[in-house]
Amino acid sequence: SEFSPPFFMRKNKYNATPQIVDGHRFPSKREAKRYADLVLLQRAGQIHDLRIQVAYPLKVGDQTIGKYLADFVYWEGKAEIVEDCKGYRTPLYKWKKKHFEAQYQKKLKET
Repeated sequence: SEFSPPFFMRKNKYNATPQIVDGHRFPSKREAKRYADLVLLQRAGQIHDLRIQVAYPLKVGDQTIGKYLADFVYWEGKAEIVEDCKGYRTPLYKWKKKHFEAQYQKKLKET
């Protein structure tokens, strides 16, 4: 067609439509909506220190073998919450989740 959306707004291989909220690009409407919800919770004082796209190195012994990129990290009371907003759970994601939880001794919240 004559009109082609800019490259940063094209759908990905899972048919998710990227969204831009507050200057942040999210790969899906689901993730953008979750971000908006978390911003409201932070404004209401229910969570604090909201961060997006936080990288955690995945290690075996002293060797870094990869990284897990959390969609959101925030504090709810005295608990740090690491959250992933998933529509489709790939085998690689499932492995990274298990590795993250074992290495960091922390449950990953899926929304």
